[in-house]
Amino acid sequence: MRKLILFLICLSSAAFAQQKSGNPIVKGWYADPEGIIFGQQYWVFPTYSDKYEKQVFMDAFSSKDLVNWTKHEKIVDTAAIKWAKIAMWAPSIIKKDKKYFLFFAANDIQNEQTLGGIGVAVAKKPEGPYRDYLGKPLLNKIVNGAQPIDQFVFKDKDGQHYMIYGGWKHCNITKLARDFKSLQNFEDGSTFKEITPEGYVEGPFVFIRNGKYYFMWSEGGWGGPNYKVAYAISDSLFGPFKRIGTVLQQNPEIATGAGHHSVIQIPSTDEYYIVYHRRPKGETAANHRETCIEKMEFDDQGYIKPVKITTTGVTKRIIN
Repeated sequence: MRKLILFLICLSSAAFAQQKSGNPIVKGWYADPEGIIFGQQYWVFPTYSDKYEKQVFMDAFSSKDLVNWTKHEKIVDTAAIKWAKIAMWAPSIIKKDKKYFLFFAANDIQNEQTLGGIGVAVAKKPEGPYRDYLGKPLLNKIVNGAQPIDQFVFKDKDGQHYMIYGGWKHCNITKLARDFKSLQNFEDGSTFKEITPEGYVEGPFVFIRNGKYYFMWSEGGWGGPNYKVAYAISDSLFGPFKRIGTVLQQNPEIATGAGHHSVIQIPSTDEYYIVYHRRPKGETAANHRETCIEKMEFDDQGYIKPVKITTTGVTKRIIN
């Protein structure tokens, strides 16, 4: 009888464990995850985290419940993007006209004499394969001091798509043409507007909740322990964005360097999840980062509650 009870307890514990995603959610070194929902399926598109010369492809992961993830290998690589040589990172994906557009940064350009910057790939399915959409970077310029990396593509309430991007502590916003093949000017004739908030370093992300624009970003150095996520709220996509506080940061007992995130909202609900990367406890290699997920909640005033990083992750959630 005692053995039977112990067996049932173990069985129950195993079943309970399967109801949680655990962190990291997938095996391997992955960073800068873009989380999104297509249909009734969750997707995560991360950077393959390695030395720049080895960071020449991207994998993707899909799930129907946030717990069980399927790996889709090498959805895009430098064989498809001929001008990209190293450092393909920080994918941002959006569906438009029954196609999937994957925006990415490549080559870690330090000046405009180097070929690289932000590019676009396109596919008929989220898992690819993706082909080069333009045959060259969409953006190869350094504008307002912003390195052309960490792009986030955002569809506003009126249907207009924008690209929000920038490293080196500067963030710009620019309008995308309807076909995503070029950038458009604003009404005042400018192509770029700087919207950098206090403390901004890189990794912008925007979402709308209750009519307000939530602008989130990463602070600190990506290779260090103090990497973290902060945010601001505005009535306009163009700000001004005044820093409110920190959303996500390290817990040295679990992991350090928690940052460069994205946010998933369950359609037609007030349920939100934050997908991010972090460096495991005791790990010192800058590129050894893993992708994780936590629940993200708000208080009665609409402020984001600080997120505690965990090893358990989130509960199974099927999209109805």
